[in-house]
Amino acid sequence: MTEALKNTLADKAAVLAGLPDHPAVKAIVAGIPDSLTDAKFDRGELTLTIAPEAIRTAAATIQAAGYNFFEDMTAVDWFPLSPRFQLSYHILSHSYKERIRLRVLLEESDPAVESIIPVWPSANYYEREVFDLFGIRFEGHPNLRRILMPDEWIGYPLRKDYPVEGYR
Repeated sequence: MTEALKNTLADKAAVLAGLPDHPAVKAIVAGIPDSLTDAKFDRGELTLTIAPEAIRTAAATIQAAGYNFFEDMTAVDWFPLSPRFQLSYHILSHSYKERIRLRVLLEESDPAVESIIPVWPSANYYEREVFDLFGIRFEGHPNLRRILMPDEWIGYPLRKDYPVEGYR
């Protein structure tokens, strides 16, 4: 194991210097370098923070680099911090035998990002779940509607500013 893989690389500069030959890092830097806003390598996992407007392109770039399996995605509400929302996409490479995380940060004023369904169709229900529970819109999604809550439900129950007992 190389020395870089034993240590925490806490920011973009450290990851670029410490893992220059990592397939995901190489692919993003070669294809869409301006979309990489931050990076971290900790506990054997690589997290690449991608600009919101480039997530679909980043997903396609990572897929072409050998990351062949979209595992899941989720969201985090960091209220009252800004940016408020974080999307985390977990992607696996069977050939490299490793998982990476693509992370997107979204402001509260416009929580929207491109859908990655054209790259990974299996993202369909995950995007619908995040929309339903957090209110984050996925532009270009073929069927963006509630999946867990009733259609007439008001609000987004996993947002931290959602009332504990719901709206009355």
